[in-house]
Amino acid sequence: MMNRLRYITALSAVLISPLLMSAEEKPQKATEQEHKKPTKEELLSPENIARISESYGHFVFKSLENPVLKLNFDSVIKGMNDAKAGKPTPMTEQEYEEAISNIQEISFQEMSTKNMKQAEEFMAKNAKEPGVVELEKGKLQYKVLQPGTGEEVTELTMPVLHYTGKYLDGTMFGNSYESGEPISINLHHTIPGFRQGVMGMKVGEKRRLFIHPDLGYGTSGQLLPNALLIFDIEVTKVEPASKEDEASDDEDDSDGDISDDDSDGDETADDDSSDDDSDDDRDDDDGEDTK
Repeated sequence: MMNRLRYITALSAVLISPLLMSAEEKPQKATEQEHKKPTKEELLSPENIARISESYGHFVFKSLENPVLKLNFDSVIKGMNDAKAGKPTPMTEQEYEEAISNIQEISFQEMSTKNMKQAEEFMAKNAKEPGVVELEKGKLQYKVLQPGTGEEVTELTMPVLHYTGKYLDGTMFGNSYESGEPISINLHHTIPGFRQGVMGMKVGEKRRLFIHPDLGYGTSGQLLPNALLIFDIEVTKVEPASKEDEASDDEDDSDGDISDDDSDGDETADDDSSDDDSDDDRDDDDGEDTK
């Protein structure tokens, strides 16, 4: 139940921040954005507090937008004004939490069933499209968008790549291009569909993967439950896996996820990019790592 409850608040977050930014990229990006720090007076000035408050309002509104629970915006504002005025809340904290949990549980199940049906129908139809190669019947397909001629991705290598991740309706949930640099991924830390789909790609190749929920996140993680995942992958470099990586690969082999933690995830295929919680969650799944 807690996993599903976290899912509600996590869904909007995955649309706000890039899914897979490697640990090495974060400090680099922070360095690029370094600038002179404002003084205490500047930070606490009425003008700056007003800007922060207005921005906070924008983030709060974004957090209200999720496909599971459609909140009434006017009622949210009324509740805030009533709280400010000291008026009693219409529900206790326990009643509120129970109501949210029950609604989420119903919505989660309905969405899971609907998404699975759409995924099954799409994979069956897509298998007949020109240029589509089926690696696992009804579960994993790919289409080469641009051939490559360089080194090939194998079990003993770590690909450096760019990717975009989308749902069936075209909504994007992850994009490495936003960080400006390709990312290095240990494929044994990704969901099975991502790992299998990237294996065999050559440097310079661009490939589109179609991943059934059974080889993706299924009903775990931060993405929509049982969503079919579409990844566009561009391999820019292939590096040899370090002994450390190979050792961790052996341990993760049982899971085989791209980040296959049960957690919330973004969802690059690499779980390390998502928060620690998400990684732990995905690891609970059977080798569903992300990408």
